[in-house]
Amino acid sequence: MYSSKITGLGYYVPENVVTNDDLTQWMETSDEWIQERTGIKERRWIDPKTEDTTAVMGAKAARIAIDRAGLTKDDIDFIIFATLSPDMYFPGGGVQIQDMLDMPTIGALDIRNQCSGFIYSLSVADQFIKTGMYKNILVIGSENHSGGLERSTRGRGVTVIFGDGAGAAVLSRSEEKGKGILSSHLHSEGKHAKELALIGPSTNRWVPEIINDNDPDDVSYFPHMNGQFVFKHAVVRFSEAIVEGLHANGLQKDDIDMLIPHQANLRIAQFIQKKFELSNDKVYNNIMRYGNTTAASIIIALTEAWEEGKIKDNDLVVLAAFGSGFTWGSVVIRW
Repeated sequence: MYSSKITGLGYYVPENVVTNDDLTQWMETSDEWIQERTGIKERRWIDPKTEDTTAVMGAKAARIAIDRAGLTKDDIDFIIFATLSPDMYFPGGGVQIQDMLDMPTIGALDIRNQCSGFIYSLSVADQFIKTGMYKNILVIGSENHSGGLERSTRGRGVTVIFGDGAGAAVLSRSEEKGKGILSSHLHSEGKHAKELALIGPSTNRWVPEIINDNDPDDVSYFPHMNGQFVFKHAVVRFSEAIVEGLHANGLQKDDIDMLIPHQANLRIAQFIQKKFELSNDKVYNNIMRYGNTTAASIIIALTEAWEEGKIKDNDLVVLAAFGSGFTWGSVVIRW
């Protein structure tokens, strides 16, 4: 059986910076209030005057990752695209990437696992490569949250958290033993689905029904989050997923060289860091600059950490995520 190794990384975020102070034009909030609860100072939101969309940002990140892998678009065998905010209800972003990058008629798969999207995507890609089906797989996480947020005091509990951006990785076949992805671990608990969700529009209640109801209090088409409930579950599931990954490989917490958690809330990341007794140089966070970019958050953070020289050859890198679904998981990598 082959092993799979990340050979190229890239990310793209919109140029438009939205600070906490900027948000006060839409809602009652403050820089202090947001930073105290989330650790976020600013985020990137797409400027509607630009060409950026979920797929366009994904394509921009993908071009960088493919180039850094020393490959061309024609070397890619398969595309996996993770997002909760596709440009169209259907089809998904994967086929858009195939077209935008002028690729051969390779397969394209869309993953809808929200904050855990990149973890799930990496796991799927890993299986395809280890079994020998594909040699090089392009994995993308991209989100356009700003197009669907409620910019009002009523919606501030969600709106202040999320940002736009994309990241991409090329996963390639390797015959080097003990390197690359060592294991992945995936979980879900659907009974809590509505604690972090966007209920409509859906095929159960489509756009004409929402419009005809003319209900100003209808928030079903905006994201909903039970913040405290999600936080409590996140810190537990994050820890479980990390421990599971370490135990599966006969490792201890002291073996971790770099932990990159999904950038959901800086307070969650700090809680996990303290629990695992990891020093600041062993945990990478960038939520203060980008907010929560959901499926893009881990891959953006992973790329930045690598670019900054904080991930070196033979380092043990642990990725972990928790989010809507609830879904959660971890990936353990020997770099």
